[in-house]
Amino acid sequence: MNPNLSDLLARTDAIMAGANGWHPDPDLVSASGIYRGKIHVGVDLGTAYTVLVVLNENFTPIAGEYQFAQVTRDGLVVDFVGAVDLLKKMKTRVEEKLGFKLTSAATGFPPGVPQAEVRATANVLYGAGLDCTGLIDEPTAANNILRVKDGVIVDVGGGTTGVAIFENGRVVYTADEATGGTHFSLVIAGSTGSTFEQAEALKKNPEEQTRLFPVIRPVMEKVASIVNRHIEGFRVDKLYLVGGTCAYPGMDKVIEEMTGIETILPGNPLFITPLGIAMHNN
Repeated sequence: MNPNLSDLLARTDAIMAGANGWHPDPDLVSASGIYRGKIHVGVDLGTAYTVLVVLNENFTPIAGEYQFAQVTRDGLVVDFVGAVDLLKKMKTRVEEKLGFKLTSAATGFPPGVPQAEVRATANVLYGAGLDCTGLIDEPTAANNILRVKDGVIVDVGGGTTGVAIFENGRVVYTADEATGGTHFSLVIAGSTGSTFEQAEALKKNPEEQTRLFPVIRPVMEKVASIVNRHIEGFRVDKLYLVGGTCAYPGMDKVIEEMTGIETILPGNPLFITPLGIAMHNN
């Protein structure tokens, strides 16, 4: 696995929290506000969060933002106008931090999504004023960062659980099924009598997470059952968790218990795939 992963994710956490210690060489900013230096931009239109991240020429994060927004569902764009508007506003704020305009980006898609929906994702970028220079499946994007040679990447996002099996650094099998963080919130809403929005807030509140753990554990077990079904017949020694849902305390332990396979949760899993998507923007 990537030996610099912890430092990279810590840097990303700081950037997403508002740190801004990077400034462009003014000689490389044109009169029209375009930066002539090398940067890499990634956009991840997730079911729960949309993430925009910018890397420098050394693939170090220098700016970014993420917003809760349900403009996609299970990898499909369900609110095109809302997605474009959201990304435009995020792009503008990130450009203000950087001091120059962003012109292109790469984006990602879950395994198995129809090509028409992949194009719709690209069109969101075009609508927001970004040339879509790369489309990459999410497991491959995640492995740009993790550098897994042999093992399984399990990407649990807001709407789906993606499973990708790697052998000798290559994807040999992928699958994607509905079940993710949105299902956590639905179960919490049902058990507490709260709205979906209130359940989302409860889910992310550290003071509530221990109390709610028994309520959402069955959903975690469902994720594990998805993993077990798709890795059957493969020799698997390690699972690597990515996706924001995996950050819920105890999630990795439940997956390991139910699969019997060593399960690794690296840093902040929400940002792994977006960082890998950005690396695909050249």
